[in-house]
This record gives sequence, C-alpha cells and structure tokens, in this order.
Amino acid sequence: MFDNIPYLPYVLSAFMGVGLAAATGFRVFLPMFAVSLASYMGWIPMNESFAWLAGLPVLITTGIATVVEILAYYIPFVDHLLDTMSVPLATIAGSVMFASQFADLGTFPQWTLALIAGGGTAAAISSGFAGTRAASTATTGGLGNSVVATTETAGAGVMSILAMAAPIIAFIVTIILIIIVLVLGRKLWRKFQNFKTDRTSKTINVEAVDRRNIE
Repeated sequence: MFDNIPYLPYVLSAFMGVGLAAATGFRVFLPMFAVSLASYMGWIPMNESFAWLAGLPVLITTGIATVVEILAYYIPFVDHLLDTMSVPLATIAGSVMFASQFADLGTFPQWTLALIAGGGTAAAISSGFAGTRAASTATTGGLGNSVVATTETAGAGVMSILAMAAPIIAFIVTIILIIIVLVLGRKLWRKFQNFKTDRTSKTINVEAVDRRNIE
C-alpha cells in the first residue's frame, strides 16, 4: 500500500532517528544499547558506516554503561554531576543515533541533519529533565529525584522501542514531549525562582528581627 510513496524510506528513517534521539535525551547509553542489541540480533538492518554498532564489543560496553548510568542517577549529588554533562553527551549521542539512519545521504547532509534534528531533540529533552531535577531538589530536598530518575529511564526504554518498532508513533510522541518540556520547563523554572525568592525574603526578615532584638 505504501510502497509507491516517494521517499518513504527516508521519512521513516527520519522518524526513527528523531525517536532514538529523543530517547538519548532521557538516558545517553540505553538507546545506544537498544540499537546495538537489535542490530546484533538482526532485528533491524545496519548500514556499513555504522556496522560497529552491531558488534559484540559495543554491545557489551553500552550494556555496562547503561547499568552504571541508571544506578548513578539514584545517588545524591552524583545525579547533579551527571546533569552537568548530560546535555552535551545527549547531543552527541542523539546526533549519532540520527546519523545511523541516514548514511546514504552523504557525509555533509547526513551530519548536518543529525546535529540539527538529532542533537537538537536530545538536547531539548535532556535540558528539560535536568531543570526538573533541579526544581525537585529545591522543593523536595532531593526526595523526589528518584521519581524523576525512574521516569527518565522508563522514557528512554519506551522511546527506544517505539523508534524501532513504530517510528511514526515515536515521532509524534517526540513532538509532544518537546512541547511538554518547553511548557512545563518554564513553569518549573518560575516556581523554582519564586521558591528561591521566598527563601531569600524569609532569611532577610529573620535577620532583621534578630538585629532588632539585639538592639
């Protein structure tokens, strides 16, 4: 039915690439492990330029890195340290995941699209959840960070599977996620700023009362 649609393979590849890039915005290594496993098992094709993703060394390496990354986000202070590196790492990983689906376009257009669509998508989602964790730390004292970490891991897994099994749905979900991240990100940032302002004003009031009592 869809065989006669022009450029359909490129469109589906774009949707898959964007979905995988979105997954790296949640977790850097889990989507790479999923793609490596799927290509190693022969579930999805992998072109010659990215045949290394289907190799056993990459599969083992990304598997170990995935476990370490997931567990590290449940450790206080370490999760914030990872957040400082997550956006650039997610941008790189998202670009690679997107480019792996477009090796036939040529080097320049391939990596230009990869950086814009793949890297941009990953960076937007990663920065949004980094801001969510910062707001969670400020408002809950870090108690809500485990919920954020679990949500990110689940999101990475779901988006990885959707991107490979249902790329059109993955693309639609990615667009919705970006909109949610942009809208909620602004609200959380304003809430975080108001929280800091309230704490500052309370501190100033307490200091003023102490000074009066001393006088």
